[in-house]
Amino acid sequence: MKATGIVRRIDELGRVVIPKEIRRTLRIREGDPLEIFTDRDGEVILKKYSPIGELSGFAKEYTESLVRALGHVALICDKDQIISASGSARKELQDKNISQEMEAVLKKRQTVAINARDGKLIPIVAGEETPSPYTSQVITPILVEGDAVGAVILLSKESDAHMGETEIKVTETAAGFIGRQMEQ
Repeated sequence: MKATGIVRRIDELGRVVIPKEIRRTLRIREGDPLEIFTDRDGEVILKKYSPIGELSGFAKEYTESLVRALGHVALICDKDQIISASGSARKELQDKNISQEMEAVLKKRQTVAINARDGKLIPIVAGEETPSPYTSQVITPILVEGDAVGAVILLSKESDAHMGETEIKVTETAAGFIGRQMEQ
């Protein structure tokens, strides 16, 4: 565990303020759920809760199926990071933080399909190289009760790849299915 040197007191209602610097670094926003753990040494551990993270095993199987069916890199992310990555870019994308541009796509709650020859691709992970190593992408937000909690993403590095209606329908179907599973 990393010491911050910051000490806070608990108020009369049992609340403690997480310093702004830590919230910013850990990408904790107002209203974000936190899990609370305790260990044998009496430490209290706060962890940002990811409902999609709870489905990580399922997400891995789903992305692997998408890769087998379509041949593209397949990702599932939550609002902060890539939860599951399958295909040729798995090692370079797995568990990476998503970019601010990806966060903006999630907020719009609409599917985005871009082919490099038609427009500028959206960086998927924070700090991704420019220009993008990918030639096409489809990003479909996962909605739970109207809120975007993550996305299903298809990427291709193939120069002749074109993401069209098939890829859009597949990501929309996957995102819809995952969203409904999370509502149950």
